[in-house]
Amino acid sequence: MSCQLLADCLNEIFEYLEDDKVTLHSCLLVNHLWCEISVRILWRNVWRFKSTSSFQSDQVSSKMFDNIITCLPDESKEILHKNGIFVSKSTSKPSFFNYISFCKVLSINEIDLIIQHFLEIQRLGLTRSLHYYKYLILHEILKMYMKQVPSLKALKYLSTKNISNITLTYFPESIGCLTNLSVLSCGSDIHSEFFYQLSQICCNIRSLTVEFEGTVSNGLKDLISSQHRLESLSLIQSYNSTDWKELIPSLKKHSNTLIKLKINGGENDGPLSFITRFKNLQELTLFFDYNDAFEDFKELKFVKFSQLQILKLSFGCPTVDIMIKFFENNGKNLKEFCTCNYDNRLNLAIARFCPNLKSLFTLFLDNEIETLKAIFNNCQQLESIKVWCGNGYLNESELFEALANYSPKNFNELEIYFIEREILSENLEKFFNNWKNRISQRSLSFIILIEDNDTTNMVNNENMKIIEKYKNLGIIKKFEIREYKDYEI
Repeated sequence: MSCQLLADCLNEIFEYLEDDKVTLHSCLLVNHLWCEISVRILWRNVWRFKSTSSFQSDQVSSKMFDNIITCLPDESKEILHKNGIFVSKSTSKPSFFNYISFCKVLSINEIDLIIQHFLEIQRLGLTRSLHYYKYLILHEILKMYMKQVPSLKALKYLSTKNISNITLTYFPESIGCLTNLSVLSCGSDIHSEFFYQLSQICCNIRSLTVEFEGTVSNGLKDLISSQHRLESLSLIQSYNSTDWKELIPSLKKHSNTLIKLKINGGENDGPLSFITRFKNLQELTLFFDYNDAFEDFKELKFVKFSQLQILKLSFGCPTVDIMIKFFENNGKNLKEFCTCNYDNRLNLAIARFCPNLKSLFTLFLDNEIETLKAIFNNCQQLESIKVWCGNGYLNESELFEALANYSPKNFNELEIYFIEREILSENLEKFFNNWKNRISQRSLSFIILIEDNDTTNMVNNENMKIIEKYKNLGIIKKFEIREYKDYEI
């Protein structure tokens, strides 16, 4: 086998490990070829691998900064040196790889954070303001990105509270780097010049995320209007931020192309009625903590979204009567529905109007097991369900019995959030044994959701023995314990 053929094979295999940093890191250590292929994939979006642990995050930040600084051209290193910014000896050596050239994702905010971390360590040797040094280092790093990254795929530039105004198009080679940008995450208050310049060279953004701050830049409105085919839009509000009303005129241009919309509301919510324009939506996510935010959702209940397959709602939810009417018009197309609200009438409407669901997250009280059976009976395409057990919600024994005897033949994934109680081993054993005797022989993915990684009561030694037994028998395809953090959509 030629070296090139081996490299092509390894590259195709490693692509499946794109989100598995542990395995990819192990591949780095095998030999030069494995290392080169792994590095290219790891650095494609290196920001996703930052640790949530504070200590590990500091270590990762330091290593990232060293690697980035090592890739700087000599001219930039000299500028930093003349301004009293002394990097470690390790960064003065030539880099084994040109890591920056592998990058497809640029996060200005993450770079700013690792610069901040570096300068806080060096602070005793600095003679000017921290702000000055941050700007100087960030300027040289961004200039390098614009020059060495052939084509950037995604850019993240959020709040400017701690970052000096940046205009990437002033850097040489920025046109080639940014022309094919397809994913942008930005703050609403970034200075207009940044957006104006970007709109001149970048018209192919497919996915846009806007985090709202105190104002909405006029340049952002122009950038949205200048895009040819916007397909995915996320509007995210923080506490007491401005709303999205000012962007609606610019968004209207994309009424035919937008297929994915997510709104995460805050205290000053904007209108929802504008959603009626987006008749080709395939996925709609509305995340609000209170029902009043859905006041004008009633205008959507008469609209037929013929392509809508995914609908996700949070603790806040339109009234049941509005949802029933919405399901009458759109339920048949839905493949996935999620809500953290509970109402038996809503669940009965799901059974009646949503026959093609494949994935469902909804809540049932402990006297509503018959409603769950009705959903199983009427939604024969259902493959996955997520429910709560205990403390007034579904009874564990009744749930297991309904799943084993009434769930559709293609059902294969169960997620349970147990509230303040342990899993009874006898119920678990009976459930898996009944699953083994089902006519459908599909293996089950069994996922337990817990609070704060406390597995003491949820999965004791006896439960694990039962789970391992049925994994060995092939009844359980996958078993996971995940931390349940409120409601994630």
